[in-house]
This record gives sequence, C-alpha cells and structure tokens, in this order.
Amino acid sequence: MELKLTRPICFFDLETTGIDVAKDRIVEISILKIFPNGNKESKTWLVNPGMPIPAHATAVHGITNEKVANEPKFEVLASTIYQMIKDSDLAGFNSDRFDIPLLAEELLRAGVDFDMKNRVSVDVQTIFHKMEQRTLGAAYQFYCGKNLNNAHSAQADTEATYEILKAQIDRYEDLSNDVKILSELSFRKNSADFAGFIAYDENGAEIFSFGKHKGAKVETILEKEPGYYSWIQNADFPLYTKKVLTAIKLRKLNTK
Repeated sequence: MELKLTRPICFFDLETTGIDVAKDRIVEISILKIFPNGNKESKTWLVNPGMPIPAHATAVHGITNEKVANEPKFEVLASTIYQMIKDSDLAGFNSDRFDIPLLAEELLRAGVDFDMKNRVSVDVQTIFHKMEQRTLGAAYQFYCGKNLNNAHSAQADTEATYEILKAQIDRYEDLSNDVKILSELSFRKNSADFAGFIAYDENGAEIFSFGKHKGAKVETILEKEPGYYSWIQNADFPLYTKKVLTAIKLRKLNTK
C-alpha cells in the first residue's frame, strides 16, 4: 500500500561520528522524498565532518576518514539539503530521538534556521517497537520478508525504513494511512526542544526539565534570573535548545 499524502514526506538516515547530538557530525546523509502523486526523489551525500571519525563509528558504518577527505563539509551542502526537505514532513528509524535532532544541529550550525513548527515527523522505529519490539534488520525481515543487506549504509537504511512503514500500514488494520496520525502514534515525548531540556507542563507552558530549576516555568526563571539564559547560551547545550530558549525570551519581551 502506498502512503496517502497531502504533502511530500522525506525519509532520511544519517551516518555520523557518534551519538552526541550536540558534538558529533554527519558523515553520510540519504534522503528519499515521496510526493503525493507517488513520484520519488532520492539523494545521498558523503560529508566531510571536519573532525576525525572515531574507529568505533567506522566499525559500524564503514566510512573512514580517507573516504570523506575530499567530500564537501556540511555547510556546503546545507542549503541543498534544506531545499529538499523544507516543504516536507520527515520520517526515519529512531529519527525523533537522533536523526532529526542531529540534522537540526548541523543546519543551525550552518546558518539555516530549521524547525519543526509546520511539519510532522513519523518515527518508524517507535511504531515498530509499539507493535513488535525488534531492530531495523529484524523489522525489515518481519514486515517485508527481506534481509537488510548493507545495513548502516544511509541509503539502504532509508529505503528499508520507507518499505517498512508501507508494510506496517498493510499489516495493521487499525494503523491509519495518514501521516499526521502516524506522527501522533510515533510521538515519544512532550518537549519544546529535541533534547528534552525544555518540556511542557499540564497547561502547555514551557518548563525546565533539568538542573536547579527543574519543573519551573521558563518565562518565570528568565525574568527572575536573567543570567540563567546567558549561562545556557554559553554552555554546551544543543543549538536547537538555545534557539527555543531565545524564542521564549523574545516572546515574553514582545508581550510586555
């Protein structure tokens, strides 16, 4: 069954130098864009991360420092990548917790003002775990009856994730073929930023979820303790968290 789309959706996967969203970098990105009329567009880029690729990361995806030495850095590709995804919803495997946050960091670092305000995301891993509790390779075998060859190649993982989601819709009668509903099903946490440092309370107000002000309203702390904003901006927090915090601060100033 093909996806019922009202706008394009981009399945994507990243291979990286590690799993720290704030510090690690992309070494390969693959995007499979599906249009409402069924047309597809696929692009894969190797990326020079501007830092050494640790041996343990190379052991996973097979991408070496030598392989990316002459490839463009992400800031060179950022505009092209953003143009491909800017009108689309996003989907991936564990994408809500890793791929989207890390892609957002790379785009913001490159000066591209990325956010998720006007799009939804579908995390195929979350749907899979809620239904079957397996890994990507097992999911591919379970839903599609195929072995995932070349696993941890961004392109292979991206295409497998797309096929798995279609097979999930075929398999489960109560699984809606609607991207917004799939997004709600695969939604994991209620936070204003990807990293979960700024959450929402029961009334929808932003609160800090860490540190000495855990549970306190962000607007209240920024007003009473303005130095806390500066501390976060200068500390090693993800760029997207800093972006969200700045938006809250500006919103408060504009309402005075």
